[in-house]
Amino acid sequence: MKSNLHLLPNLTPPSSETLGLPSLVQPGGLGPMSLTFLFPLSAQWLPCRVILILTKLYDYNLGSITESSLWRSTDYGTTYEKLNDKVGLKTILSYLYVCPTNKRKIMLLTDPEIESSLLISSDEGATYQKYRLNFYIQSLLFHPKQEDWILAYSQDQKLYSSAEFGRRWQLIQEGVVPNRFYWSVMGSNKEPDLVHLEARTVDGHSQYLTCRMQNCTEANRNKPFPGYIDPDSLIVQDDYVFIHFPGLSQRRFPFPASAPKAAPFDMHVISTDENQVFAAVQEWNQNDTYNLYISDTRGVYFTLALENVQSSRGPEGNVMIDLYEVAGIKGMFLANKKIDNQVKTFITYNKGRDWRLLQAPDTDLRGDPVHCLLPYCSLHLHLKVSENPYTSGIIASRDTAPSIIVASGNIGSELSDSDISMFVSSDAGNTWRQIFEEEHSVLYLDQGGVLVAMKHTSLPIRHLWLSFDEGRSWSKYSFTSIPLFVDGVLGEPGEETLIMTVFGHFSHRSEWQLVKVDYKSIFDRRCAEEDYRPWQLHSQGEACIMGAKRIYKKRKSERKCMQGKYAGAMESEPCVCTEADFDCDYGYERHSNGQCLPAFWFNPSSLSKDCSLGQSYLNSTGYRKVVSNNCTDGVREQYTAKPQKCPGKAPRGLRIVTADGKLTAEQGHNVTLMVQLEEETKPVDFGDGIAVSYVNLSSTEDGIKHVYHNVGIFRVTVQVDNSLGSDSAVLYLHVTCPLEHVHLSLPFVTTKNKEVNATAVLWPSQVGTLTYVWWYGNNTEPLITLEGSISFKFTSEGMNTITVQVSAGNAILQDTKTIAVYEEFRSLRLSFSPNLDDYNPDIPEWRRDISRVIKKSLVEATGVPGQHILVAVLPGLPTAAELFVLPYQDPTGENKRSAEDLEQISELLIHKLNQNSVHFELKPGVQVLVHAAHLTAAPLVDLTPTHSGSAMLMLLSVVFVGLAVFVIYKFKRRVALPSPPSPSTQPGDSSLRLQRARHATPPASPKRGSAGAQFAI
Repeated sequence: MKSNLHLLPNLTPPSSETLGLPSLVQPGGLGPMSLTFLFPLSAQWLPCRVILILTKLYDYNLGSITESSLWRSTDYGTTYEKLNDKVGLKTILSYLYVCPTNKRKIMLLTDPEIESSLLISSDEGATYQKYRLNFYIQSLLFHPKQEDWILAYSQDQKLYSSAEFGRRWQLIQEGVVPNRFYWSVMGSNKEPDLVHLEARTVDGHSQYLTCRMQNCTEANRNKPFPGYIDPDSLIVQDDYVFIHFPGLSQRRFPFPASAPKAAPFDMHVISTDENQVFAAVQEWNQNDTYNLYISDTRGVYFTLALENVQSSRGPEGNVMIDLYEVAGIKGMFLANKKIDNQVKTFITYNKGRDWRLLQAPDTDLRGDPVHCLLPYCSLHLHLKVSENPYTSGIIASRDTAPSIIVASGNIGSELSDSDISMFVSSDAGNTWRQIFEEEHSVLYLDQGGVLVAMKHTSLPIRHLWLSFDEGRSWSKYSFTSIPLFVDGVLGEPGEETLIMTVFGHFSHRSEWQLVKVDYKSIFDRRCAEEDYRPWQLHSQGEACIMGAKRIYKKRKSERKCMQGKYAGAMESEPCVCTEADFDCDYGYERHSNGQCLPAFWFNPSSLSKDCSLGQSYLNSTGYRKVVSNNCTDGVREQYTAKPQKCPGKAPRGLRIVTADGKLTAEQGHNVTLMVQLEEETKPVDFGDGIAVSYVNLSSTEDGIKHVYHNVGIFRVTVQVDNSLGSDSAVLYLHVTCPLEHVHLSLPFVTTKNKEVNATAVLWPSQVGTLTYVWWYGNNTEPLITLEGSISFKFTSEGMNTITVQVSAGNAILQDTKTIAVYEEFRSLRLSFSPNLDDYNPDIPEWRRDISRVIKKSLVEATGVPGQHILVAVLPGLPTAAELFVLPYQDPTGENKRSAEDLEQISELLIHKLNQNSVHFELKPGVQVLVHAAHLTAAPLVDLTPTHSGSAMLMLLSVVFVGLAVFVIYKFKRRVALPSPPSPSTQPGDSSLRLQRARHATPPASPKRGSAGAQFAI
C-alpha cells in the first residue's frame, strides 16, 4: 500500500462573485487503506513559495512504520512533487527539521529502527546528501544565531554537537538529563559556543555543567554550582540560569516568606522579558494551583502578582499554567484564578499589578440581552494553547493584530467545560462578543484583516467561516465538495499571510487530502492611508497603559483592501506617573487603603547581604515602578528608592552546609563545606581538633575542603566577628566508612527457656551510626536496635534461624545463623595434637571441613549415630573444638533419648577419646589425635562469653593473615577431606556430601577471619 498525498479537485465556491473566493486546487485521491493509517504529517512552509510535507504509513499488523513519503511544492501548494527517489526509495523517514536561522537548510532523520542516518539539504529540499550516524538521535536543538551549530540528544542519554549542520558530530557529555541542555544566550555570555547542561553522576545525583561545544573534555568542563542540584531543575532562559539545589529553604528562596513552613517545591519560568522574571510557584499548601511572582530587573527579589492560578496536566504529564500573555500588548495577561473552588478569568494590563474580571457581552449570538452582573457573573475563558503547530488552539492573538483576541469560554459564575461558545474582543479585552455557540479554530490572515474559522469537531466538515470586520459578521463558504475530517491547517509565514492549506482525510483509513485556499484574489488593491482609522488602547476608559498612551492604526471595517505589511502603533505618548504605575516592592503588601506597607515577616531596616560598610544601598520606599512602564515625572521621585550609605552591622544569618546538602561524609574522603555570609574573617572548627581561620571565604567558589580520618559525629562550628557583634553556625556531621562484612556470633546449641546472647560482629569495627534489625523465631515483626547485641529465649525445641541486618547509610548487609534448642544436652571441649595448628589457616571454610572430619572420626570410633553428635571447630589458636551430645528424636516423636542415655553416650565418647582412639589423617603422613578436655551438663553451658567475646578480639588481628592463608588453603591443598555420613546418606556418599556443603556456603558469611565457629550436624 503506497503512502500517497492527494489534492482535492477544482471547485467553484458559491458567492465567489462578491468575495472573489479563489478556486480550490487539484486532482483526486484513492480509496481507503486496509489496516493502515497515516501519521499526522509534518509540514514546513519555506521561503520562495516552497512547502515540504513528510507523511508516514503505520501498519497495525506489524506495529511499525512501513513507508514514508516526502513531498515538495514550489507554487504555494498548487502542485506537489514526490521526492522519494531523491532520498532513497527504501529509506523510511521519521522527522523533518528546518533550520530556524536559514530556512533554506533542511534536515531529515531516518527511522532509527531501520537505520541511523540523516539527510541534509541546502537548497530548500530540492536535493539531499545522506550521512551515517553511530548513534540514534532523539531530539535536536539548533543554535539561535549560528545556522550550522546543532546539539543532538541520543536515545542513550548522550549529548553530541555539530558545527557543520550535522555532517560531523562530537560527543559532549554522557548521562545528560532529557530536555535539560541549552545554548548560551547571546549577550549574557561572550562565548556563543558555550553549552549549559544537567548531567547525572554514576550514583544518580544531578550536576550543572558548562563547556565549549568543540572542546568538552573532563578538564574543560566547568561546574558553576559546586554541589549537586535537584533532578530536572536546570532552566536557562535569556540572561538567567535557574537551578534548585538540596537543602534550599524558604528563607533562602527569593520569594516572599508568605509560607514559612516549607519551601516552594515546583517552579515554572513563564517569561524573562526585559530582564524581569515572571514565575509560577507551587507552595507547600497547594495541589492544583500556583502563585504568580514577578521579579525586579535583576531577578533577585520577587513580589506576589496573583494567587491560586489554576493548572492542569498535559498529555505527557507536563504542567500547564492557566496564564496567557496577549500578543502585541506589553504587560497584558489573562489568568484563571481559583476562588472558593470556582475558577474565574481575570485580566491585567500592567503586568499583574491590578487584575479584574472580564465583562460579559451585552447580548448573545441571537441578539438577546445577557443579564450578567459583576462580580457575581462574568466571562470566563479557556487559556490553553495548542501544542499542535497545525491547530490554532482555543485562544489566539497576534502581534500584528494587537487588539483582537479570540477564545472559547462561557458566561456565568465560573469557568465550565460545558456550554462552550466562541468569543472575540476587538478592543484588547475591554468588551467581548459571542461569535459561535460551539468551539472553532480561528486563523488570522492579512494581519488580522481576515479571520477564518473552522469548527472543532470529530465529524467531517466542508464549510468554513470568514470575517472581514474583526469578527462582527461572518459568512459561510464551502471549501470542499466532499466532507473532510480536518487534521490541521498550514498557513503561509510572513507578513502577507493570505494562503492556507487545509489537510485531513475523507475517512480514518484514507490517504491525506490537501485543500489550498488562496485569498489574494479577494482583494483588488492594497490599503491606502485613508482606509485606516486611529484606535487608542485603553483599560475600561483609562488611556494610560503601562505609563503611555498608545494609538494604533486599524483598517476601517467597510474597506476591502489588503493590509500587507503591519503598520504598528501610530504614536506613543508618555503619561505622568501616578501611584497606579508602581507596584509594592519586595517585603511590602498592598493594604485596603491602597498603600504598600511592610509584611508581617519583613523588617524594613534589614539591609542587603551585599551591603558592606563604606558602600551604598537602595533604601526602598515600599514601591517599585512596574518594569516596562514608561511614565515620567509625577510621583516618580517620591516612590523611587533612594541611595544611602551602608551603616555598620553585626554579622547575621550565618549558615554552614555541605556542598551536596547532606549531613554525612565518608572517612578519608574530602568533604566540602559552604559558609554563606560575606564577612572579613571566619574561624572554622571542624570538630576533630583542627580549626582554621579564613579571609573573604564567600569569594571561594569551591568552599572549604577537609578530610576526616576517624569515624564519628563531629560538631563543625563557624564564627564571624566584627566590631559590632558576632554570629555562629553549627553543623553536626556524621562521618562514616563503608561497611564490608557482618558476622552473627551466637551459641550453636542452647537449652529451652534459657537466655541467649547474639552479637553482630562488623568489619571494619567502626563505621559510624548503625541500625540493627533482628529476625528470630517465628516473629512476624523485627526487633530494631542501635546496639549490636541482643538477648532472647526460645520456648520450644528444634532448629531456629536468626538473621541480623545492619543498616549503614544506604548500605544494608546481613548474616543468618541456625541455633539448635533442646531441653538438655551435653557439651565437651576437644583439643588436638599440636601438629594441627601448623595447618590451621583460621578461616570458616577450613573449620567447616575439619568439623566434618572430626565428626566422622567420632562416629567410626564409637559407633554412636551421627544424629547425636555436633562438632564445631572454634576460631583462633591453639585449635579447639566443641563437641555437643544431642537428644535426637525420630520423626515419629518417639524414642527420644533420656538424660541417662546422653550420659552413657558422653561416657563412651570420653572413654574413646582418652584411649586415643579418635584420630584422622590430615594429609599423607600427618596424623591428628583428638583429646577430651572437660564435660559439662547443659544447664551449666553458656558458650557466648567464652567464644563470641574472644572472637571479637580475634577478628581484627587475624583478618589479613586469614585472607592470605585462605588463598593458599583453597588453591594449594592437595588432600580431599572426607565427610561423615548423615542420617539420609550411605557411607559411600560422604565425599559427595562434603563437596555440596562447600558449594552451598551462604554468601553472607564473612570472607575474612571470622569470630564464630562453623559446625556440622
